[in-house]
Formats: sequence, C-alpha cells, structure tokens
Amino acid sequence: QVQLVESGGGLVQPGGSLRLSCSASGSIFRFKTMDWYRQAPGKERELVATITSGGTTTYADSVKGRFTIANLNAGNTVFLQMNSLKPEDTAVYYCHADFFRNMNDYWGQGTQVTVSS
Repeated sequence: QVQLVESGGGLVQPGGSLRLSCSASGSIFRFKTMDWYRQAPGKERELVATITSGGTTTYADSVKGRFTIANLNAGNTVFLQMNSLKPEDTAVYYCHADFFRNMNDYWGQGTQVTVSS
C-alpha cells in the first residue's frame, strides 16, 4: 500500500510564506516524478510544480520565481516552498507521484492553503 502524506498547509497573510511537504511510504522504489497540483473552488485542478528523480524542476508560469520544489537527501520526500503568497494561491494543494517499477500513480489527501488578510 502506497501512501502520500502532505503537511504544512494553513492560513497566511499576503506576502507570507509556507512550506508544504509530501512524504511517500509503502512498498516503493525511488520516485520518477513528484508533483504539486492545486485546486481552487470552482476551478479545475492545475499543475503547480514538478521534480524528477534527476532533480529537474518545472513550474507553472503563475508561480515561477515564488515557489521552489525540492527533494532533500534523495529520499521520497518533496517540499514546496511558497514565498510571496497571493490571495489567488488559495487552494487545496495535492501531492502526486509515480515510482520506478510501479505501473500506478498516487495522490495525497490534499492540504488547504489560504492566503488572506
């Protein structure tokens, strides 16, 4: 059983920062890609950032220069550092991953991020 567990969401004022984490556990090898998606009320889920096992990162235009995705210690935990947060960043943030030697992909349960004064 593979699980992705997210943490780090919350309420922050505009201009503030939050760091989300996503840890994978279970019978898994190294991740191939891990992503953060977000879904705001009434909107479709959108891809925010991706990191590959080799360390290549990509970002949505709306978060470039403000968000950083990172994988520390080459394990199966990925962080999303979010700086200069804006009200439009308010959403439920979901972790998503796929792994070597595994045909499936997996989603976390989501963590709420609210940017409001």
